[in-house]
Amino acid sequence: MSVRFTTKARRGVVALTVAAGLALGVAGCGGGGDDEKPEASASASKTDGSNPSAQEGQSEAPLAELKGPQSLLLQITTAKRDAGGFVTINGNLKNDGSSTINVPSNLSGNETEIIRNGRSLGGATLVDSKGKKRYYVLRDTDGRPLTTTNFPALKAGETIPVFMQFPSPPTDTSEVGFQLPGFATATITISG
Repeated sequence: MSVRFTTKARRGVVALTVAAGLALGVAGCGGGGDDEKPEASASASKTDGSNPSAQEGQSEAPLAELKGPQSLLLQITTAKRDAGGFVTINGNLKNDGSSTINVPSNLSGNETEIIRNGRSLGGATLVDSKGKKRYYVLRDTDGRPLTTTNFPALKAGETIPVFMQFPSPPTDTSEVGFQLPGFATATITISG
């Protein structure tokens, strides 16, 4: 009886091992590699598609220009309400000074979860004075802010594109205040 039990147990272990190996093989070869390639090309095409609009935004007057610490200048070029229930703000962060600077850490805000993810624009807020609400930068499921992160040192005159995503204020609210620690406050108009 113990030999019979041992034989059945071995068959079960072998079957489980084979099934697990096949499942890992299918997941590793069939789905994972193919899914990553389209995402990379999709993000590349999104980047290619957004560059012309950023350039178009530069040819027009920006929605707002905010002066900040260490000769930083933030130009907000677009503020669009998206169908997903959020507002995306695009712009350019420029070192308007004569020497190389590091983007200050206080732009990330003071929330531990956002600070843990590196330097970002996570401290930005939108203020709806009509609805008396403040909107903070959105986060993904891992707590990372949905904004530009991990800034390089900016050389004199260097400009980098930036973005931030916020929950959308009600559709009847088009003017909001934009705030970023250390920068002047600006009123911007949301399109869409």
